[in-house]
Amino acid sequence: MTQNSDALDMVLVGAGIMSATLAVLLKELDPSLRLEIVEMREAGATESSNPWNNAGTGHAGLCELNYTPQAQDGSVDISKAVVINSQFEVSKQFWAYMVGKEGFGDPSNFINSVPHLSFVRGDKDIEYLKKRHELLSAHHAFADMVYSEDRATIADWVPLMMPGRDADEHIAATRSMRGTDVNFGALTNQLLKYLAAQPGVTVTFNSKVTGLQRTGDSWQVEVKNLNSVQTRQLDTRFVFLGAGGGALPLLQISGIEEGKGFGGFPVSGQWLRCDNPDVVSKHQAKVYSQAEVGAPPMSVPHLDTRVVDGKKSLLFGPYAGFTTKFLKYGSMADLPLSIRLGNIKPILSVARDNMDLTRYLIREVMQSMDERLASLRKFYPEAKAEDWRLEVAGQRVQIIKKDEKKGGVLQFGTELVASKDGSIAALLGASPGASVTVPIMLNLIERCFADKIATDDWKAKLGEIFQAREKALQTDAETYRKVSAESGKRLGLTAA
Repeated sequence: MTQNSDALDMVLVGAGIMSATLAVLLKELDPSLRLEIVEMREAGATESSNPWNNAGTGHAGLCELNYTPQAQDGSVDISKAVVINSQFEVSKQFWAYMVGKEGFGDPSNFINSVPHLSFVRGDKDIEYLKKRHELLSAHHAFADMVYSEDRATIADWVPLMMPGRDADEHIAATRSMRGTDVNFGALTNQLLKYLAAQPGVTVTFNSKVTGLQRTGDSWQVEVKNLNSVQTRQLDTRFVFLGAGGGALPLLQISGIEEGKGFGGFPVSGQWLRCDNPDVVSKHQAKVYSQAEVGAPPMSVPHLDTRVVDGKKSLLFGPYAGFTTKFLKYGSMADLPLSIRLGNIKPILSVARDNMDLTRYLIREVMQSMDERLASLRKFYPEAKAEDWRLEVAGQRVQIIKKDEKKGGVLQFGTELVASKDGSIAALLGASPGASVTVPIMLNLIERCFADKIATDDWKAKLGEIFQAREKALQTDAETYRKVSAESGKRLGLTAA
């Protein structure tokens, strides 16, 4: 049975951090908007936004070595770290603004101060880390970063990681006290709860978008109730595909020219998790190191403090794997069904040019528990098997794009794809993802609502929410310090 619904201003697919953020931003800019969020699962934030499906690192370039790549000549490029840091500060401003809204909830439910460290072993990586620190600490966003090769100092920073370590091993670390742990699941659900209390908002669970068709100035969105045979038709002026790995198939269904040629490369993941309070209490940090040769950037090994529902745990990993699912709760047919005439060449080109990655994923899939523990002991030499259990992490779908020279390239970032008329947009890709949701969604608003964002009302509201955007934060030290301190204080961060 098919039912027709009243016309909406927008339909957002997926009840994760992306859709929740975009919906709240747009409702703050225009409270009269009528919108519906459609989610396939029984609740929000069950896929990549779930706290056990991601590392919860408030990605700010403080510890992630893949954001500061080293060239063959030994030079280190910090530009990506600076950009991501400023983007995270924009996200913090929005969250700080929301903390002041009635009914939003306590920020400690979703964000907590946790130091961010980079840790390396061996003379070559030590020299790299030293250069990285020299360049980053000269920038105002990283001025508090401390470098050390002193074992006693590092033992004070990460007491769990030093006992049992070879006394002759050369090590070095940097530490920033401004790091955070973010429970993006809790944040998503606080945003959804706030949204649900607003007039003109519907959040629908157990429902799947099965059709998208352009009709005149609107989109017809077919929504199937997974608990019944009912199908609804939603009429809307704007559609956002924020369904994580599920966004690519929907983008293909839409048929827009801008979405043609994209493919997806799914990468699964696993963590080792520890809840033993005697172990957890000895590690208060997120510690990132260098990725193995051939490993994707999302597989940089790290030992993390997590704060979920007020309780601390440790995660180590991730251990990558491969599945043809585009979502953790998806179908094994997701990858084969995504192959089209327009993207088969890029997909085959990526398969040909990324054999190191393929071998790496095969090796990861074949690992035993003892081999996973051996990787952990490079961080925590005295780790005991009985303290750790394996957790399945979230699914990531990396972007495959057409390329004139290579045929296709594999990307590990995020990409916003929007139609020329701005009536539909999709977010593809993975890390840094959730940490920079707010600037990504602001970019979407600027592209898809260009006429509205130029109005005095929208400008004034954006000025109320955001004291400074990325460019000012990157170039103006005084503005950066003021804005970061104010948002940090409102969020209850101890290093604000």
